[in-house]
Amino acid sequence: MDIERLVQQPEGKTLEFKRDLSSLSPILKTLVAFANTAGGTVIVGRDDEGKIVGVEEVFEAEERLASVIADSIVPLLRVDIEVVSVKEKALLLIKVPHWLGPFYLKAKGPTEGVFIRLGSTNRIAHKEFLEELQRSKTQVAFDQLPCPEVDISGLDTEKITQIFAKIGKKIDKNKLVGLGILVPYQSTYVCSNGGVILFGKESVRERFFPNSIVRCARFLGVEKTEFLDQHDTRGSIVEAVKEVVAFIKRNTRMASKIETIQREDIPEYSSVVVREVLTNALVHADYAIKDMQPRVMIFSDRMEIESPGMFPLGYTLEEFMAGMSRVRNKVISRVFRELHMMEAWGTGYKRISAACNQGRYPMPTWTELSSAIKVSLPSHFEVSGGMERSPVIKSTLTSRQEEIVALFNEGESMTTKEMFVRLEKNISERTLRADLAELKAKGIMKMVGSGPNTEWRLA
Repeated sequence: MDIERLVQQPEGKTLEFKRDLSSLSPILKTLVAFANTAGGTVIVGRDDEGKIVGVEEVFEAEERLASVIADSIVPLLRVDIEVVSVKEKALLLIKVPHWLGPFYLKAKGPTEGVFIRLGSTNRIAHKEFLEELQRSKTQVAFDQLPCPEVDISGLDTEKITQIFAKIGKKIDKNKLVGLGILVPYQSTYVCSNGGVILFGKESVRERFFPNSIVRCARFLGVEKTEFLDQHDTRGSIVEAVKEVVAFIKRNTRMASKIETIQREDIPEYSSVVVREVLTNALVHADYAIKDMQPRVMIFSDRMEIESPGMFPLGYTLEEFMAGMSRVRNKVISRVFRELHMMEAWGTGYKRISAACNQGRYPMPTWTELSSAIKVSLPSHFEVSGGMERSPVIKSTLTSRQEEIVALFNEGESMTTKEMFVRLEKNISERTLRADLAELKAKGIMKMVGSGPNTEWRLA
């Protein structure tokens, strides 16, 4: 590990800095959040401005910290504490793997003491996340669990037959069991949650999973103020892909470009990227969150596709971009692959990147919200007026920094306070200032004015 490079990184989902051990409670919360979410590293001895201040009596501090962790966190959390040196200053490096929890602070108890990591902040785990933490111990996904009140009569068997016939496959009870659509329960077979979501009759899906529809909207301008078009899908999520793609086509633009004698039609959004992002949103949504649906929102300058739920436990955006795969819904994923609606796991980001490069589309940005993953797809610059919305962003930027840049139109200025209000991610002001300083150093952002009236704009 390059510790000197690590201490220069911004705080995020898997990294946090502390000046000292004067207040142990925030450190313990972070360790619990890291363990419950995706692992991470806490470095003690760097202040909020990025200055290396070091840790006095570092070995005594290490022993004290290890003792407090053992006494304060339940169940016993095994962390790796290491003494490292940067600029001749001693630091404490605390590495926390993702473990099967849930872990919690003993003083707060197993409900209020369970924390998760969202961006660079720690949050008390909500009910659905606590249930997911419990399920992770059994390695059984939510969509594999039985829905006891729904037997095979609750499935739309005619539709199942038609869908599989299109790919030349016959379907029977044994095949439904093999796919996990039917699961054993007591002395019989019932539908799994995934089976209901995929192929339940409409009345059954509306009763048990009203969140399995996709809500689509086209807005006037760049804000969620005035609707131009709306649509809620009526079929299952298998059929929703086609419905949503049709909605997107009728609500997006096409540019024509003529070079020599050839005319080139340029869709506002790449069909490959849209289908890939949409499929991932439906396949990996957390359907245990009953009051949220997948959403598609089209604005004048971008499209946003939201999927309920954070990244699966132990999984990060960086791992997704690196091609690593983590499946939340095992039944739904298997059926989508069986129907050839989904490629091999872990190749999605690569296909999205290739399609954007080939079609000269801006890359989408991924943002982990408190209870959803949002993917923002900027319009093709040829369609949006021949001018790109923002400069090309280097891959070294974090998703949070990309979100900051995406707030600005060309020539637009904002104060840090205005940015803080508009950001979807909940971050501290000091984190925002640190990100702006890094964007300025990379020549992407610049400051205008001075003092309390200082504004920022694209460089």
